[in-house]
Amino acid sequence: MTSQVSSPAEQSDGTAGEQRAPGGAKDVRRLDRVIIRFAGDSGDGMQLTGDRFTSETASFGNDLSTLPNFPAEIRAPAGTLPGVSSFQLHFADHDILTPGDAPNVLVAMNPAALKANIGDLPRGAEIIVNTDEFTKRALQKVGYDASPLEDGSLDGYSLHPVPLTTLTVEALKEFDLSRKEAERSKNMFALGLLSWMYHRPTEGTETFLRTKFAKKPDIAAANIAAFRAGWNFGETTEDFAVSYEVAPAARAFPVGTYRNISGNLALAYGLITASRQAELPLFLGSYPITPASDILHELSRHKNFGVRTFQAEDEIAGIGAALGAAFGGSLAVTTTSGPGVALKSETIGLAVSLELPLLVVDIQRGGPSTGLPTKTEQADLLQAMYGRNGEAPVPVVAPRTPADCFDAALEAARIALTYRTPVMLLSDGYLANGSEPWRIPELDELPDLRVRFAAGPNHTLQDGTEVFWPYKRDPQTLARPWAIPGTPGLEHRIGGIEKQDGTGNISYDPANHDFMVRTRQAKIDGIEVPDVAVDDPDGARTLVLGWGSTYGPITAAVRRLRAAGEPIAQAHLRHLNPFPRNLGTVLKGYDKVVIPEMNLGQLATLVRAKYLVDAHSYNQVNGMPFKAEQLASALKEAIDD
Repeated sequence: MTSQVSSPAEQSDGTAGEQRAPGGAKDVRRLDRVIIRFAGDSGDGMQLTGDRFTSETASFGNDLSTLPNFPAEIRAPAGTLPGVSSFQLHFADHDILTPGDAPNVLVAMNPAALKANIGDLPRGAEIIVNTDEFTKRALQKVGYDASPLEDGSLDGYSLHPVPLTTLTVEALKEFDLSRKEAERSKNMFALGLLSWMYHRPTEGTETFLRTKFAKKPDIAAANIAAFRAGWNFGETTEDFAVSYEVAPAARAFPVGTYRNISGNLALAYGLITASRQAELPLFLGSYPITPASDILHELSRHKNFGVRTFQAEDEIAGIGAALGAAFGGSLAVTTTSGPGVALKSETIGLAVSLELPLLVVDIQRGGPSTGLPTKTEQADLLQAMYGRNGEAPVPVVAPRTPADCFDAALEAARIALTYRTPVMLLSDGYLANGSEPWRIPELDELPDLRVRFAAGPNHTLQDGTEVFWPYKRDPQTLARPWAIPGTPGLEHRIGGIEKQDGTGNISYDPANHDFMVRTRQAKIDGIEVPDVAVDDPDGARTLVLGWGSTYGPITAAVRRLRAAGEPIAQAHLRHLNPFPRNLGTVLKGYDKVVIPEMNLGQLATLVRAKYLVDAHSYNQVNGMPFKAEQLASALKEAIDD
């Protein structure tokens, strides 16, 4: 969905405000922001429900940020705490940065969903529960001795008991469906109810359902009927006396055409755009792995743009095919997560030795080993930097928001193509699955990534013979020529054994090896990257430095502190190897440097080692992104210390 926005503004990630407005038979209250969490079994369709609500919110013009959270199991045990799937959406009439710390509204489809999420709700929050699922057996399965709907434990909340299953089945009785089939539409009933509560558009969801179930029109009609029944229930029931309006965020964005986009989708679009701007075919060699698989799925849909996708039998075959495609003249990509990077490490080292452009996309997740496949983490930074045998340096780029994954993909492609090197792109599960508005760029805003392939001899021997030297370098970038196989006169050796400078012949000479190692390192060190920008309006003495997906929570925390009169500076890194050239000067300009990371201090380790700065780590590895309030408290302590 796309929407037009007409004027820019910069606003804070503030707390919810409320105004009353007359609204016919029922009261309508205006809010500046809302945080909603849908929660239920992994088979209850919570991700689909949240995604549809998000799409309609995006088309309405609100700023938004989402946090899908689901089990790693394909079908986790029904009614259990480990089987709870949730989707959180924060939407507002102003610029926001995170999915929100605490939901204002919880939709709980069963006792497990209530118990798993009640601890995150502030007092006074609204809770909509599906009372049909609060049976004695379901309550006992999650450790409730008595029903929380009746024992007074929810008295501090605004509780709305709704028999969602019964109402859905009743609404669909005219359809030729079994009770079990009818019950599956209860998520659409809940979506209709929430769409009424927050005045969301409905046309897009109905169109989506008709398209999704085009081959099963009866199922499409049933889901639409359930969706409409939920809307009508909100309109007529006395339990919901108030509905809410959150105005479009018309002042939060620069002028342009916007759409809602997830990090993985933005990254896929960025890769396609890079291939078009480079005028090269795009090749993806990949093996399915959570949370990177969506990139493979998306790219496989775009053969019309010259995209070729190869689902390999394992991680090693995936990157091997991609490296072969790079040798053949394609913009080559392999996508994976941390465990896959470990398996690909030898071939990444081969790409370093061959000095061919290759994008290695790591959508980080919780580890080690299989770890937490559906949870987020930033713990692959040191693996990206050093996880290969020998001296095998590679550039490392990290996006900071879901929409920024598009630009990060273009930047990674620029570096790979210009400097003839593999590049690591570090996204993570939070960015991959989360979504936000994205301004669709104009064509003239996109970089020119076209490259020149070697076309003939590039070196003259002492006897005057003209030859092709595969390792004769560009004096500025130190990149070697990119010679397409089959081009007459450009025959040369490839392989993992050390090359002789210039000729590329096999060489075991110690001095040559020393020279080649230092040259490959110098090429990475010499990559041109922008200086890191510092946001410091008040001349602060404390700097918070981040990278990757911590941008949203850090920026929201910084806004809170500044609103409270606390001076604090902020800088965020996209380029982690090489670091921006001004980073050392920036760091030494502050008394304190705090680095929040979703690991045990990997960037802090690199910063301390390179710049001899006493950077302080603030770390979290619980599989979830930082909360803004949590970070604000930690940064306030650093300022006061």
